[in-house]
Amino acid sequence: MHELSIASSIMGIVLESVPSNEEKHVKIVRVKVGELTAVVPESLEFCFEAITAGTPLEGAKLEIEHIGITGKCKECGGVFKVASLTFYCQYCNSPNIEIISGNELQVSEIETED
Repeated sequence: MHELSIASSIMGIVLESVPSNEEKHVKIVRVKVGELTAVVPESLEFCFEAITAGTPLEGAKLEIEHIGITGKCKECGGVFKVASLTFYCQYCNSPNIEIISGNELQVSEIETED
């Protein structure tokens, strides 16, 4: 279950980003998770809740934005959503494509209350 290590990394990023000397409570942590990361959103939410218990992040909500796979054909230049893991251009049927989204795994926003 790699979601536990991902949740731990998210917690570390948030704790580094929010100064501990300020009385700010983190309400929401928003993350972008690409389909190619194979992260199970429910598992990540569970791990985040478990790992933040007893920390300054306890009670913070983890909001996950799912990012689908987008490809760009190196032959015809077409940009398209990849519907299956066959990775062929939907316009010219070339297998010569570049993945331009779907690998994301990043903290995109931290919402606090004063």
